[in-house]
Amino acid sequence: MPKPRPLGESLAIAAMVLLFCLQSSRARAQGVPAQTAAPATAEQKIELLTAAVAQAQAQMETYQQQLTDLRQQLVMLRQQMATANAASSPGKEQEVAKTDAVEAGANAPATLDEIRERQAIEESEIATHDVSKVETESKYPLKVTGLLLFNGFVNTRQVDVSASPSYATSGPGSTGLSVRQTVVGLDARGPHLLNAASHADLRADFFASGTQLNYAASGIVRLRTAHAELDWHSTVAFFQLDRSILEPNEPTSLVAVAQPELAWAGNLWGWSPQAGASHQFALSDSLRIKAEAALIDTSDPLLPGSTNTSTSPVTQTERSRWPGTEARIAILDGGNGAGPEIGVGGYFSPHRNGYGERFDAWAGSVDVRLPLSRLFEVTANAHRGQALAGLGGGGYVNYYLYTEGSELYSRALDDIGGWGQLKARPSQRVEFNTGYGTDNPFAKEIQQAMASSGDSSYPGLSRNRSFYSNAIFGPSSYLLISLEYRRLWTNDNTGSTNFSDVIGIGAGYKF
Repeated sequence: MPKPRPLGESLAIAAMVLLFCLQSSRARAQGVPAQTAAPATAEQKIELLTAAVAQAQAQMETYQQQLTDLRQQLVMLRQQMATANAASSPGKEQEVAKTDAVEAGANAPATLDEIRERQAIEESEIATHDVSKVETESKYPLKVTGLLLFNGFVNTRQVDVSASPSYATSGPGSTGLSVRQTVVGLDARGPHLLNAASHADLRADFFASGTQLNYAASGIVRLRTAHAELDWHSTVAFFQLDRSILEPNEPTSLVAVAQPELAWAGNLWGWSPQAGASHQFALSDSLRIKAEAALIDTSDPLLPGSTNTSTSPVTQTERSRWPGTEARIAILDGGNGAGPEIGVGGYFSPHRNGYGERFDAWAGSVDVRLPLSRLFEVTANAHRGQALAGLGGGGYVNYYLYTEGSELYSRALDDIGGWGQLKARPSQRVEFNTGYGTDNPFAKEIQQAMASSGDSSYPGLSRNRSFYSNAIFGPSSYLLISLEYRRLWTNDNTGSTNFSDVIGIGAGYKF
C-alpha cells in the first residue's frame, strides 16, 4: 500500500496543477493554442514551485490561526461556566482558571489531528461537568460531600461503645469492624440577602440510637451538625447545630468520629441548637478581635446503655422556659485559621428538673491555638463550671440529689476539665497528633450524693481521662489512612479505676 503524501507536498502539487490550468486559460484568451505555448524554462518552474509552496504555507498558517482562535473561544466559554458554578465548587474556579491559562499560553498543536483530539477532550470535560452539577429546586447550586470511613478496633477491656469509645467499664474487651462512622453532607450556596452572602450545610452519620438523649450506636442515621449563615465579611449571623462556641478547637482523629476524640474527657463537644452572631474588629492588616454571642438549648444526655426514665420529652433547659446564653471574645492573627488565636468565653443557662427544683448551669472557658513553627501546632481548651452534661462534660450528670433532714434538694454538679493536642505535620500528606484530656466532677459532691441516698446509685462518671496518639497519611487528596492508640482511665462511683487500651485503624475515601 503506497505511503500517504505529507500535507505540504500535497498542497504544493495541487498548486502546480492550478497554475498550469491558469496558464492554459491565459493562452486561450490570447488566441494561442495551449499546445503551441512556449515551454517554461527550469528557472520559471522553480519560481512557480516556490510561489506555490509559499502560498500553501500561508494558507496553512491561516487555518492554524483560525483553529487557535476557536480554541481560545472554547477556553473563554469554560471560564464563564466555571465562574457561574464557582459557588457549587469552592476552589474549583481557581483550578480551572489556572489550567486554562496554561493551555492558552501553550504552543499551537503541530497537526490537525492533534487539534481535533484536544478539542474532543475539552468538549467531553465540559459535558461531564455540566452533567455532574447538582441543583436545588430554587436553582442554586448544591454540593454533595462526605467521608466513607472504614474502622477496625481492638479494645483490651470493656468500653461504652466499642467502635468509638469514650470511657472504660469493667468487663472483657472487644474486637471488630465498622463503617457506621461514615459521614455524608450537603453544602449549599444561596442568594445575596441584605448585601450578605448566604450559605448552609449539614452532616449526618449512621451512629444514632433513636433518641438524642443517648449517644450509643445502633446504626440509625443521625443528624450530626448543621449551619446556616448570612456573611457580611466582618459580621456573620448564624443558626447552627454544633459544639458550643466556647470550644472552637477540636482534636484530630480519623478513628474517633462518631464520638469525637476526648469526648467526656475534657472536650465539650455536645452538639446543641444555637442562634447568634459574630463580628470581627480589625486592629491592623492581620491582627483582629472576634466577638460572638448566641442562644443555646442543651440536651440531657444519658450514659450509653441507660434507659430514659423521664416521661416528658422536655429537657431541663426547656422546662426552665429560658434559653441558655453563651459568648466568646478572641484575639487572632493571620487569616484562614492559620495564625495564633486566644479566646475566653462564658455560658449561663437556667435549668429545672422533673422535681420542680431550679438550678443554674454555667461555665467559663479559655482556648488557645498556637502555631510553633511551620511543622508544629498546639491547641488547647479548659473549662470550669457546673451542670455541663448538655455541653459534653460533668460525667453525663447535671445535678445530684441530697437530703437535709427530711427535705430533698437538688444541686448542680461542679466540674473542671480540659484537653491539649500537639500536631506535627512534616509534609502535606502526613501528620501526627498526640493529646490528653480530663473531665473531673467534684468528688466531695459525688460523695454527698451517695451518702444521702444510702447506696451507690450515683449515675455518672466520677472522673474520666484519655490519652491518644495517631498518624494520618493521605496518599492522595481523596484517600486517608490512620493508625491510632488510645488509653482510657475511668473512675466510677465506687472510686475504682477502669482502664482500656484502644487500638484503631481507619481508612477513608472523601467525596
